Amino acid sequence: MRPKIVVIGSLNMDLVVQAARPPVMGETILGKSMQFVPGGKGANQAVALARLGAEVSLIGSVGKDFFADELVNSLESAGVDKTAVKTIESSSTGTAFILLTEEENSIVVVPGANAYCTKEDIDAHIDMIKQADFVLLQMEIPLETVCYVSQVAKRLGKTVILNPAPAQKLPGELLACIDYLTPNETELAILADGEPELEKGIDALLAQGVRTVITTLGAEGVAYKTSGQALQRVGSYRVPVVDTTGAGDAFNAGLTYALGIGKPQAEVIAFANKVAALAVSKFGAQLGMPTLEEVLRFAETCHLECK
Repeated sequence: MRPKIVVIGSLNMDLVVQAARPPVMGETILGKSMQFVPGGKGANQAVALARLGAEVSLIGSVGKDFFADELVNSLESAGVDKTAVKTIESSSTGTAFILLTEEENSIVVVPGANAYCTKEDIDAHIDMIKQADFVLLQMEIPLETVCYVSQVAKRLGKTVILNPAPAQKLPGELLACIDYLTPNETELAILADGEPELEKGIDALLAQGVRTVITTLGAEGVAYKTSGQALQRVGSYRVPVVDTTGAGDAFNAGLTYALGIGKPQAEVIAFANKVAALAVSKFGAQLGMPTLEEVLRFAETCHLECK
């Protein structure tokens, strides 16, 4: 069974600079390398889903420049339906400036054409949403569009998953439409008005209508809670880390795919963790996304001792 998923989100060209460490304010350092890599949270998640075997479409925007063709070609090569990706003549394509060090990465995103992903685009492709089982969203497109499509999707009876990154305070009418909210620990604190305790932060979002909150905790794994149930935890998988840029996108793709094929919730989280673990072991947000075959091979060899 191939789950049908519509992703509404960003397409960016990632300008990745590798360096031994980040510079301090006012300092200039020498980098090791620079590469141009297809990215954007929407495109990353769509590519990851396609590689896992989902039937996936992306609604989004690119500019009229030399980055646009490469981003769209990357979608096509992965098997993503790109018919709903429009070109904005007056804008540049979105870009992300990524500093990748041995310890971590830091990212500055310039939205560009992503700012032109509008409610009208949702209406223009409503049949695409009607035919889907799941709608996957992130926050690199306008909040107004995210709110609108979440309400449309819920009226159509779709399961709505929101990866709230980059994090910002979200209105109650949006949260009430979300079936699965997937913040990391930092994003959870922002969404829950600075609440420092994990479960209290999750409970604050459940109280606003979210059905399930799934919080990624890095090396500590995942904590999740569904309204009316107890907090649950699932461990992570230790692998050699090459590039963490697409880790969250890989996790969300794995989560959505596993839900789409009907796995039980605990198995869904474990599957998503495996997808993310494989993604961070390779360079490049989209280039590092694993196939289903790679995930299944990893599952056979990496059990509890890998957590």
